[in-house]
Amino acid sequence: MINYGFTKELNLTYGKVIELLREALKKEGFGVLTKIDIAEKKKEKPGIDMSENIILGARNPPNAYQAILIEENIGLLLPCNVIVYEKGDKTVLSAIRPTVAMQMVDNAELKKVSVEVEGKLKRAFDAIK
Repeated sequence: MINYGFTKELNLTYGKVIELLREALKKEGFGVLTKIDIAEKKKEKPGIDMSENIILGARNPPNAYQAILIEENIGLLLPCNVIVYEKGDKTVLSAIRPTVAMQMVDNAELKKVSVEVEGKLKRAFDAIK
């Protein structure tokens, strides 16, 4: 267990986890802004083959807007990263804990937003079984 995120191993295929994750995020009001396919990038340069591994940058627009109004440089810590990768015959799903990420910003108003975002992200995370 990591203290800065939620993580679990699943008996689902990599593709199925990503499909379920996108649906669960959407249900909680998140969109996926960025997609970084680590395995694909490693294959391009430096030519390394590795198992499937992706980083999705999720954002809940109303909460992101609220956070930016509270702390205009908060974009340095956005979006909320969620990762999916293969580990043996399992697929691992991990998501950042916004409350932990935002601790470095000493702002009580921002903490309230991070608690709300974390609740939504955790519900999306928990929906994948």
